[in-house]
Amino acid sequence: MSEPRTTRWSWLGRVDYAAAAALQVEIREALARGEGPERLLLLEHPHVYTLGRNAKDGDVLLGAGELAARGIAVLASDRGGQVTYHGPGQLVGYPILDLNPDRRDLRRYVRDLQAVLVRVLASYGIAAAGGEGERIGVWTAAGRKIASLGIHLARWRTTHGFALNVAPDLRLFGGIVACGLPAVEMTSIERELGAAPPLEEIARRVVAEFELVFNRRAEADEELARRGSARGVPA
Repeated sequence: MSEPRTTRWSWLGRVDYAAAAALQVEIREALARGEGPERLLLLEHPHVYTLGRNAKDGDVLLGAGELAARGIAVLASDRGGQVTYHGPGQLVGYPILDLNPDRRDLRRYVRDLQAVLVRVLASYGIAAAGGEGERIGVWTAAGRKIASLGIHLARWRTTHGFALNVAPDLRLFGGIVACGLPAVEMTSIERELGAAPPLEEIARRVVAEFELVFNRRAEADEELARRGSARGVPA
């Protein structure tokens, strides 16, 4: 096995979706120029439905008035996949990695992201597995979806990533055709266990499993959170 690369990771707290997307592009461009490290951003978003590249008309079931009343934004995204929900209580992970030269395999990258989450869930006693095709994501043994994936590659440098349901309001998935699957049943760590640990605790478990699955050395970077707060990215 090759010597592990270093990936800087940060817990950013609650961050607006658009601000997080812009931050990912900034990091990816610096990485491409050789002026910045790989990073793993861990955070949660305010209420938002995001439309991936394969989203269809009608995937959002709520009208403008209902969306406004519930405080849910609707934003387009350049990630893969269809429509999904992000909100408080959901752990979102954005790995900005360079898959060159040894990991240039999209399916492997998806499997590895799923494996990280499966291992995290197993550490809390939740049996789960990754899916394929239209069932990409992570599913419990009972067939409920507990995590979603949506990624973007630019010359094998990654943005976007995963969303793990820790303790979100699962009712808000009812406002969309989640991931293009009309009959999907969403779940969360809270629903499966009756309670859920804090997001930051689970984020640290994600970091530990990420190191093992991706053969990376993860180093904490609290400075990014402080800089982000100063630039309008809440920490």
